[in-house]
Amino acid sequence: MSSEDVLKSASTLASYNVLLQVMFRVLTFLLNAFTLRFVSKELIGVVNVRLTLLYTTLVFLSREAFRRACLSGGSGTNHSWRQVINLLWLTLPLGVLWAALLVCVWLWLLEIPDPQTVPYYGPAVVLFGLSGVQELLAEPLWVLAQAHMFVRLKVVAESLAMIAKCSITVVLVVSAREWGLYIFSAAHLVYTGVLVLCYAAYFIHFLGSEQAYKKSFPVHHVGELLPCRVDGEPLVDWTLARLTWSFFKQSFLKQILTEGERYIMTFLNVLSFGDQGVYDIVNNLGSMVARFIFLPIEESFYIFFAKVLERGHDVKNQKQEDVAIAADVLECLLKLVLVIGLIITVFGYAFSHLALDIYGGSLLSSGAGPTLLRCYSCYVLLLAVNGVTECFVFAAMSQREVDNYNLVMLALSVSFLVLSYVLTWWAGGVGFILANCLNMGLRIVHSLLYIHRYFQFTAWKPLRGLRPSPLLLLALAVSGVITAVSESVFCCDSGWLLRLVHIGVGAVSLLGVLVVVLLTETRLIQFVRTRLLPQYGKKHT
Repeated sequence: MSSEDVLKSASTLASYNVLLQVMFRVLTFLLNAFTLRFVSKELIGVVNVRLTLLYTTLVFLSREAFRRACLSGGSGTNHSWRQVINLLWLTLPLGVLWAALLVCVWLWLLEIPDPQTVPYYGPAVVLFGLSGVQELLAEPLWVLAQAHMFVRLKVVAESLAMIAKCSITVVLVVSAREWGLYIFSAAHLVYTGVLVLCYAAYFIHFLGSEQAYKKSFPVHHVGELLPCRVDGEPLVDWTLARLTWSFFKQSFLKQILTEGERYIMTFLNVLSFGDQGVYDIVNNLGSMVARFIFLPIEESFYIFFAKVLERGHDVKNQKQEDVAIAADVLECLLKLVLVIGLIITVFGYAFSHLALDIYGGSLLSSGAGPTLLRCYSCYVLLLAVNGVTECFVFAAMSQREVDNYNLVMLALSVSFLVLSYVLTWWAGGVGFILANCLNMGLRIVHSLLYIHRYFQFTAWKPLRGLRPSPLLLLALAVSGVITAVSESVFCCDSGWLLRLVHIGVGAVSLLGVLVVVLLTETRLIQFVRTRLLPQYGKKHT
């Protein structure tokens, strides 16, 4: 597959992933708004923070290192896929070990919620651990699908699973509210079960078909999806296994950085279960754009960079055409996420209070909620830039560089935990956001230095993507002032008519900013139309 083909597939994958994440976040958004009216904020806090942390920790530590290593360039050749599949099946016993350890910690070392307010905590912990192990059954199939750009499979599988989860939750919340945590445990088991069934059904149908033959798919029948030894070659590719081990050591640190505030809340009890519920709802609302735009872009273009670039090789020793495409894509991606992040930061300040009031009423819009969401709007900008820079860096680093970066991640993790604890005692939930901002800034600096050194002696300067046009900065500054004044005059205690006026002012200001983007960032617009939205581009050519 040529670099252009890989880029086209990665762009299509990013587009589908964005649509998928939009649906996920909208459904979760509506589900939280619905359940908030039927269950206590303490129960929501336990589900969304503590039990979700158990699940995400289990699956992340069990599979993330395998995913990054097995999707790297050179790991998916025909002669090595048997070894890759064998390696991927190690995620299952690893997941069982993590599940046993984490369930014991969650049951015996952490504070137990009041059973009157949050019933059935113990069984829920076990069921959430079981759901994580169940999802790992699909891991070899997931990697095969991603490596061969089966873009629709992920969309269909995760869409069906999410719809099933939401349906179960809504029905049980309305009809069996007294079941407490059993409701959310059952829904999560259904989610992971449907996910595994979708991947299994697809590959059972696909393998051996004419379509698989035309694609020269390296796996020919279902039996080859199971672990087995082939005569004349080792059980696993030990080079790939060592790279997996390097990523595995890093995954601990990355998980702490990603879910650090939840670990602080869970293990240090700096917030009550009710406050955790409110914080998590505000956090989910603030991260919607980051999750359904930036994360799919990061995941999809990591695959692109990993396939186009030769890991650990100097730029001069690689195909210059591939490096040129990678540099051009990196520059455009940086410009794209920077523009989106700046828009969110500017408009998030003036519309945080209104958004929370509409979503959850005074429960969310009173107190620290609006301030928390405003801070998160600034954090989204850093999150966006870091996602793109790190996806390039992790795709280009050699194994030794990955090992060295683990030391950097260790220092960042320790500093993050200390900052989170100190700032949370000082500023409450806002302290989590401030600690994340400081840590994310340090990670960005490290990645920018690596990218600068990588392209230092070449004609390509992808970091120019972080320089927006002066006219765009002026438009954003003017919009920020106008919307802030509009909020103080029209929002949010004077009825819906004045709220609509405030929304109208924001819409006009946003339209003005988008017009400036169209006029000044022509290269970015061309990239979005031809790479990220290929179907849109075809319709207009």
